[in-house]
Amino acid sequence: MKQLIYVWLLCHFVTVRSKNVDLNNLKNRVKELFYHAYDGYMRYAYPLDELRPLTCDGHNTWGSFSLTLVDALDTLAIVGNWSEFRRAGQMLLDHLDTSRNVNVSVFETNIRVIGGLLSAHLLSRRAGFRVEPSWPCSGPLLRQAEVLANKLLPAFDTPTGMPYGTVNLATNGVPPKETPVTCAAGIGTLILEFGTLSRLTGDPRFEKVAMNALRSIWKYRSALGLLGNHIDVQTGRWTATESTIGAGVDSLFEYLVKGAALFRLPELDAMFREYKRSIDAYLRHNDWHLLVNKDSGRVTKPIFQGLDAFWPAVLSLTGDLDGALRHVTAYHEVWKQYGFIPESYNVVTREAVVKQESYHLRPEFIESVYYLYRATKDPLFIQMGVDVLTSIELVTKTRCGFATVVNVTTHELDNRMESFFLSETTKYLYLLFDEDNFINELPGDRPVSRPHISPSGNQCYPELGGYIFNTEAHPIDPGALNCCFANNLDDSLSSVEDPLAEESLAIPTPDLMEELEALRIKENEFNPLDQLLALIDSASQGSSHTDPDQSGESIYSYTDENPAERDLYEPWTELRDMVLSVISSPPPTAIPSNRSFEVPVFDDLHSIRPQLLTCPSPPFHQRYTIGGQLVNFAN
Repeated sequence: MKQLIYVWLLCHFVTVRSKNVDLNNLKNRVKELFYHAYDGYMRYAYPLDELRPLTCDGHNTWGSFSLTLVDALDTLAIVGNWSEFRRAGQMLLDHLDTSRNVNVSVFETNIRVIGGLLSAHLLSRRAGFRVEPSWPCSGPLLRQAEVLANKLLPAFDTPTGMPYGTVNLATNGVPPKETPVTCAAGIGTLILEFGTLSRLTGDPRFEKVAMNALRSIWKYRSALGLLGNHIDVQTGRWTATESTIGAGVDSLFEYLVKGAALFRLPELDAMFREYKRSIDAYLRHNDWHLLVNKDSGRVTKPIFQGLDAFWPAVLSLTGDLDGALRHVTAYHEVWKQYGFIPESYNVVTREAVVKQESYHLRPEFIESVYYLYRATKDPLFIQMGVDVLTSIELVTKTRCGFATVVNVTTHELDNRMESFFLSETTKYLYLLFDEDNFINELPGDRPVSRPHISPSGNQCYPELGGYIFNTEAHPIDPGALNCCFANNLDDSLSSVEDPLAEESLAIPTPDLMEELEALRIKENEFNPLDQLLALIDSASQGSSHTDPDQSGESIYSYTDENPAERDLYEPWTELRDMVLSVISSPPPTAIPSNRSFEVPVFDDLHSIRPQLLTCPSPPFHQRYTIGGQLVNFAN
């Protein structure tokens, strides 16, 4: 009871200003949090998947992969423990068994294990591993990820191209009695890992099946543009028709946004914007997203799910900071009510839903807080992070780790610490308080070093920043993806035998192709160059002074004889000329404009070497609109 009262007082009355916050102290508190959990796992649970923090022993949960170690590997790098990163990485290489006779989740194996191995591979040179000469196009961690991904490929052998939810590692196939019903997230949360594998190894099958699954489920959205929750991958029939942004669907939307950015695929961006239009029309009710029927759009449950809390992070990546702030502020009120966010919260009665009052040490809320802080640098989000950190420290800590909260109203604990606590929750908290962490760097934050030269002569710029997290918070280095695929692709296409029969892959129907073509047309109607030039011109005009006695004509008429006037106008004209010169420069190689979706995704990648991905953070905004009122968080 004393803990409950303390957390309640803390969450309701403590206000932290950035000038009073010792970020270094907060960072060290998170580091202590991480090491208490990591050391407890290694001492009491390894090599099993997860720690049981009340009994201080371990158990297997998602395939006997030593899952917590895989998930924690890149967090070790982020907190700066490179020696332990190298030791743990070698332990995985020595002992990770990918051939056990065990059924594993395609979704969980992909985001946790394949994602963790890929991230560790891309961080290995920075960590001081003795990398192979052809890194990042080869390496033992990359090969382990590829072995696992190959074992998942048979799941995609369906009439729709949408994957089964489970495969067996020993038989390299779908279990005989496996249900054909899987969730939408299990279908749409593959493109980051599978696309990264294809671009590092040159094997197009991974990206091809992941894209095919996204296109297939797009075809089965309702007339309102909404997805259901569970679908039969053999027939395309929805078996659960509630539409949500949360459980069962969430990371599909996340991967559309991040996949579009990481691989420069405007098709994914267009899909997300169409989905979001329907979500805003039917699911969004003020600051919440409720559960609705996908066909009628009618609300079925006035429920906010804890997993919904990822949405502000996605909105911040698309530039919708106003919407992101509205939602995260509402979610923070729930956190302050209980000290945590329950699995389900009734927004009408304003209380946790019975039998869904648990908090599993989930990262989604702090993930959104982190993204919004990186976008705005508003100290409000530091305070939210302090609230999360303090609640976890005071309530969930046990002798050997941190425990799931069974009931957010009583703070009773459960005997489980999921691996994502070390992969996501502690990572986002640490990065929130560590301004100078290399993961927070963007391309251009520091001088560009000499390019990395691959054995085939490709130039690329790995380790330059702009990392993109998968849904398990494993960072992917976009600069490394340009090093390999061009020179490996042709060989892989001609030499690798595809275990999936070509006819088993779903070919987009004419209707789907027409819909996607319509999306591309809509996207082409938006001309960012015209808008940018108009903005420059309007700013230039707005900065000039007008004389009311001269019918609004500018009193400054730019002439060579007037240096002061030239100084005023030259920045605008130079900026305009610079934009025009950059945009109008022809690309090194023309990209066919009449590509059909029947053409394999990688057919022309050898002629497209995208420039290094740059994702500049949005400008700092001090003012936001909430309920029609301007709120100034700087005061």
